[in-house]
Amino acid sequence: MAVHEVRLHAAHARLAHRIFLFYGNRRREDAAFLDELEEVEKRNPKFRLVALMSEPEKSARTWSGETGFIRRQLIERHVAEPKAALYYFAGPPAMSAAMRALLEELGVGEASMRYEEFYGY
Repeated sequence: MAVHEVRLHAAHARLAHRIFLFYGNRRREDAAFLDELEEVEKRNPKFRLVALMSEPEKSARTWSGETGFIRRQLIERHVAEPKAALYYFAGPPAMSAAMRALLEELGVGEASMRYEEFYGY
């Protein structure tokens, strides 16, 4: 099962644990499934979407949410106990390496990370 499918299954199934999805893109129009994820967040109080755009000024669509990249401060602001969480992430190899390093910096062990790498972005 792909990471995206795991996230949606967990949100739709209304699992008992809290789910935070940090979803970074360059521009809103680059964010596949963003509208669907926003709807899931509205329907499931245990699912929190933290969407952010790194280049909102280059977008044809207005963005008023988080900007920049997924950083330590962003995770710490939203996740009460970062070391106790299980992390799923997917993206290009450089992004995956950066996320692994960031999570290790937060004290998260490799056993608490699930990730997929893909090319083309």
